[in-house]
Amino acid sequence: MTIASINEFGKDETNFKWWVGNARLTDLSGRLLGAHVAHAGLIVFWAGATTISEVTRFVPNVPMFEQNLTLLPHLATLGWGVGSGGAVIDTYPYFAIGILHLVASAVLGAGGLFHVFRGPAILHNGGGIAPLFHYEWNDAKKLGFILGSHLVVLGIGAFLLVLKAMYFGGIYDSAIDNVRLIVNPNLNPATIFGYLFGFANGGWTILGMAAVNNLEDVIGGHIWIGAMLIAGGVWHLRVEPFPWAKQLLIINADALLSYSLGGLAFMAFVSCVFVGYNTIVYPVEFYGSDRLGLTNVQFLLGVVALGGHIWHASRARLDRS
Repeated sequence: MTIASINEFGKDETNFKWWVGNARLTDLSGRLLGAHVAHAGLIVFWAGATTISEVTRFVPNVPMFEQNLTLLPHLATLGWGVGSGGAVIDTYPYFAIGILHLVASAVLGAGGLFHVFRGPAILHNGGGIAPLFHYEWNDAKKLGFILGSHLVVLGIGAFLLVLKAMYFGGIYDSAIDNVRLIVNPNLNPATIFGYLFGFANGGWTILGMAAVNNLEDVIGGHIWIGAMLIAGGVWHLRVEPFPWAKQLLIINADALLSYSLGGLAFMAFVSCVFVGYNTIVYPVEFYGSDRLGLTNVQFLLGVVALGGHIWHASRARLDRS
């Protein structure tokens, strides 16, 4: 494939219509919103359906890691339905969480269909608050508004974990083999941000953040992350990007997608280290001692996301030139 064909990919005059996907909706803010909401519905549906499926075939007296379970270990790590020694004492929370996801997926699916078939193709032409979410690729202020909205939602998500750990039942601590409330999260910035540079437990380690060995640091880190995300989100909601940022960053559809995929790839690679070496966030009771397969899956997903990042970054640079 030539550079020219890469640059033309996604436009109506190409021969790639069968796999263009959402690229044809780039300038239709209403239709693109519908596609995004419907995509979110599919993800939530997968989570709900998989959880229900795993509940129906779960065997209580067999370790989770021997049952090829995908989602129940994560729910158990969050303290749902488990007791001393990591034993599952109640599967109803898993069932309820699965049903809630299925209901949410139906709502999201309905919203996606509405925006695809009934809503305005371009949000600027809609009524109510719809124009507030319309964007133009040359309007950095509006794109900053959309970025800020996403950051605030992510920050709220981080604080939901904090609330679960501190006030609503606690989370599983493999150090004591039981669920407990994290009443005194560590907020010391030297400790929390030290992990980013590999400093942990009084020395330096190549594991970086994955070297965390207690839940106080884990939850304290999420408090910092949540606060920073919300603060950054509010900033972008209110302040237009500075001129130097507009000059430095490419701002178009492919560029924004490449930034997102790059971040996703980075998190996938970070999670590889956590899955492989950290037993506080990934307790042995639920994930076993041998996590090579799970680590490989995370790594391969990171490679796929990185490939997408490079692809769309190339297109973004060509569009800018």
